[in-house]
Amino acid sequence: MSKKTYAVVGTGGRAGFFYTALAEDYRDQSELLAFCDTNQTRMDYANQVLREKCDYPEVPTYKDTEFETMIEKHKPDTIIVTSIDRTHHRYIIRALELGCDVITEKPMTVDEEKCQEILDAVERTGRNVRVTFNYRYAPHHTKARELIMNGTIGDVHSVHFEWLLNTRHGADYFRRWHRDKRNSGGLLVHKSTHHFDLVNFWIGSQPETVFAFGDLLFYGKENAENRGESHPYQRATGNVHAKDDPFALHLDENESLKAMYLDAEHEDGYQRDQNVFGDGISIEDTMGVLVKYKNRAVLTYSLNAYMPWEGYRIAFNGSKGRIEMNIVEQSYVNAGGDRANEGALQGHSIKVFPMFDAPYLVDVEEGEGGHGGGDPVLLNDLFGEPVHDPFDRAANHVDGARSILTGIAANKAIRTGLPVQIDDLVKFY
Repeated sequence: MSKKTYAVVGTGGRAGFFYTALAEDYRDQSELLAFCDTNQTRMDYANQVLREKCDYPEVPTYKDTEFETMIEKHKPDTIIVTSIDRTHHRYIIRALELGCDVITEKPMTVDEEKCQEILDAVERTGRNVRVTFNYRYAPHHTKARELIMNGTIGDVHSVHFEWLLNTRHGADYFRRWHRDKRNSGGLLVHKSTHHFDLVNFWIGSQPETVFAFGDLLFYGKENAENRGESHPYQRATGNVHAKDDPFALHLDENESLKAMYLDAEHEDGYQRDQNVFGDGISIEDTMGVLVKYKNRAVLTYSLNAYMPWEGYRIAFNGSKGRIEMNIVEQSYVNAGGDRANEGALQGHSIKVFPMFDAPYLVDVEEGEGGHGGGDPVLLNDLFGEPVHDPFDRAANHVDGARSILTGIAANKAIRTGLPVQIDDLVKFY
């Protein structure tokens, strides 16, 4: 059997999840051909990881301006896109046009114009795009899908979904490129794409109308000053004023963060450790969203990025009862440690409340690995031997669009103060 071939564009924190899997667990089925990035130091570090940690030969590297050259020379079957969010569409579309399939990190892109361009490119080229929604594969999320599919609570009429990012993980979005909404679409696109996709996946429907409020109420210089706090530094590493700040990230204290970012700064000036209470933050940290779905179900959703614990609470209300799911996750800093700790479970429970019977707890077999055990299952689905999946967890470009469009519509509602119709944003084929 011939190996499937891959190239990776964007070698920051998330890329290692994919290229180490190809180099280790899936090396018999797969071949990694090349890296592409704006930063040579980061690509060199990725090759160092391949060589020293994966016992895999280094691969050729190409700057972002050489993306097409890389594809024409190596002719990979699939391009893996893990670059900055606002550039996803550029690489996805050109890869499709040059005859490659694409695996892209979420979010698929950051606004409706770029989303439409991707939808048009898939229709035009006939190639495939996969979006890596690892949360679908977590055993407790799959169990929720199973319970709803089996009619445990009848038709789902409403979903209450509260997600909490704590002061370690939540703060991390305000230190790096995500803090500029032009790069990430804000947390309602970059982070909430996971959550909106889960609701689409669970209830088997599509968003129709979206309304939202959101603001920057905790992070940022003005908010800190209003609380009487002083954080007099621009970036944390090497700054005495950041020494005892619990919100500071010191890149020189973490081997991978130092090699991937601090040592690479001389090329592009990107600082991974900016002050979360500084100027220049254009994303929200406090958000509330109301969504009506095409099956008439209603979602009430909130996301707060400065909470004392990490996790979420979900309730599904149906015609035959209610399901409550409570999850506590381990906090983490992206690329700052063992990937198995990203979204790892610390505690979880699923409880069913039948309308005319006693409530009961649902047993869920815990999975190993990041994102509640979802990461290893996703990787096997992407790179391993395909198996029948009754839950249809594999996500394509349409799923990727449906999830981000809820966040994109929410951003528009925040700007305008008006509800937004999803069908007014893009055209699906």
